[in-house]
Amino acid sequence: MTSAAPDSPASPPATGVFRALRHRNYRLFFSGQTVSLVGTWITRVATSWLVYRLTGSVLLLGVVGFFGQIPTLILAPFSGVLVDRWNRHRILVVTQVLSMLQSFALAGLSFAGIITVTDVLLLQAAQGIINAFDTPARQSFVVEMVNDRSDLPNAIALNSSMVNLSRVIGPSIGGVIIAAVGEAWCFFIDGVSYIAVIASLVAMRVAARPKASSPKRISEELLDGFRYVSGFPPVRSALLLLALVSTMGMPYTVLMPAIAIKVLHGGSHTLGFLMTASGCGALAGAFYLASRRTVVGLGRVIAIAACAFGVGLVLFSLSRSTLLSMVVLPIAGAGMMVTMASTNTVLQTIVEERLRGRVMAFYAMAFLGTAPIGSLIAGVVADRIGPTATIALGGVACIIGGIRFAVGLPKFRAHVRPIYIERGIIQ
Repeated sequence: MTSAAPDSPASPPATGVFRALRHRNYRLFFSGQTVSLVGTWITRVATSWLVYRLTGSVLLLGVVGFFGQIPTLILAPFSGVLVDRWNRHRILVVTQVLSMLQSFALAGLSFAGIITVTDVLLLQAAQGIINAFDTPARQSFVVEMVNDRSDLPNAIALNSSMVNLSRVIGPSIGGVIIAAVGEAWCFFIDGVSYIAVIASLVAMRVAARPKASSPKRISEELLDGFRYVSGFPPVRSALLLLALVSTMGMPYTVLMPAIAIKVLHGGSHTLGFLMTASGCGALAGAFYLASRRTVVGLGRVIAIAACAFGVGLVLFSLSRSTLLSMVVLPIAGAGMMVTMASTNTVLQTIVEERLRGRVMAFYAMAFLGTAPIGSLIAGVVADRIGPTATIALGGVACIIGGIRFAVGLPKFRAHVRPIYIERGIIQ
């Protein structure tokens, strides 16, 4: 599985939006993860549809989202310390195998016709625990897969394009499968799809990475990470904005089934169309970032993207037509994706290597860990004032957050400029 020899690019240097694919390990990861993520998005659509079909409750849609992501908020800081200490490649192999078993468990219960909302909640919580370790390990491992650090921003952008390409394809496939044969087959296909990413990880040639030895206790290393994140203004402001848009904006995906049925008077295929439209915008945003040659200027991009996300959500909340919704959702999809990926790129560029796992764990908390709180709030609020008004409120909050971040950009630039000069990014 591993060897002491570092991975060397086997193919000629690439240019343009796909230049990070010249690195063999990254190429393997990209191909395997793309297949697996299609399955993941199929399962996300199927899970939401199953819960809404069983209960008809927008509140429970929020509760399921809460159970699936709250472990990341609780465990990510500790997992970040372990990611800095342990072999990230081996962590990923373990988390992908466990994720595969979780999907097969969902499939087995669904095929047997005995699955309940309680089962879904417990299995979502189990996946959340797995993700608490998988996300910081996966984000930190990108650096080990890409030998040329100048290709790192491109690799992160391609990661985002991979996620969002699957987001375009997966929901459409999921909607068709649900309508044809039911949710169980969605879960089973997802389980099978994990074989691709596990095989890609096993096929990698990974340089031996010595296990980090530290005289400090885990609690002390955790405190070091927290002090860095909270005390360094660029990291703190970027993560706070990401946490805001994740908490207030991202729950619109949890409310999608209710929008598809109650507002747009459609079915599972409508849900697939809506998710695909949002994914198309996200994919376009990812390709925009992949085409960029430098990280310089990403602070302004983050501010604009957060505002665009909010505008897209407000417009979507006002729509009563499936066609119009599919026109405005790409704005929201692109805005969220660019905010998330640009923040990732800036953090990966400026962070100290010894703190990478911990910083990416806080990134996971901001992006994924806060989402369950937003999902729960959205479920409660939507139960009282309706899903469209809830989405509109979230959009307004994102616009305000983006404006506030833009106001602080001069301070942001003053802190990152010396780091960019030191690392040869700017002269």
